[in-house]
Amino acid sequence: MVEAQDIVVFLGPTLKRAEASAILPATYLPPAEQGSIVRACQAHRPKALVLIDGVFGSVPAVRHKEILWACSNGVAVFGAASIGAIRAAELTAIGMQGHGFIYRWYAQTPLADDDEVAVAMTPSELGAEPLSEALISMRLTLRRACREHVLSCEQGKALEERARATPFVERSYGRLIGDARQAFPHWAEALGRLERWLPGRAIDQKRADAISLLTRLAQAPDIPAPRHTPPAFRMTEAWAHDLAADGLWDRKTGGPCS
Repeated sequence: MVEAQDIVVFLGPTLKRAEASAILPATYLPPAEQGSIVRACQAHRPKALVLIDGVFGSVPAVRHKEILWACSNGVAVFGAASIGAIRAAELTAIGMQGHGFIYRWYAQTPLADDDEVAVAMTPSELGAEPLSEALISMRLTLRRACREHVLSCEQGKALEERARATPFVERSYGRLIGDARQAFPHWAEALGRLERWLPGRAIDQKRADAISLLTRLAQAPDIPAPRHTPPAFRMTEAWAHDLAADGLWDRKTGGPCS
């Protein structure tokens, strides 16, 4: 039986912590950055790590090398929804386990942009609340609006292009509709229809994927094993330097703390 202390989850703007913990009792930590996985393994000795949200830009993002290190040390590492889906698509062959629509999309889409899942958020100290919409969710929502005849195909494609051209920190449906009203004044009726339709029909794919993964783990009798055996871990000079700079170097073993 999996215990709450066996699993560490890195979570931020994708899903509220209270909702997540009601699905899967676990140790919840803020969005991951470089060094977060090593620190979590040192502090909590988990059997599994779940990477959903991460920080980038202001600090270095969570590194592939530390995920490989965790996998090679017998920790099951899962990814979904946001940077977790990206890293899982990149590292499936070394044992990281991906889950959900966004993970599958990244795994099957060469040169897919990290920008698809990026959102602005408040600092972790303020709850890492979302401040913008993820492009992948906006694109899925606009395509649903076309299928349900809220928008024409032409309108849906034009709005999708405008959403993509908007910096990720500024993406929102309010901004998109406001910009479209100025650019396409003859679409007033369709944009009004979209504005009324959105509250009950907008897709939040990141949230859906996170809930799906947490539910899967909550219902599993034990930690699911990876399909691929992780390769032997090899230290690199660059990562040894980063670990030493972060105070994570184990001088007795000459490698990361385990």
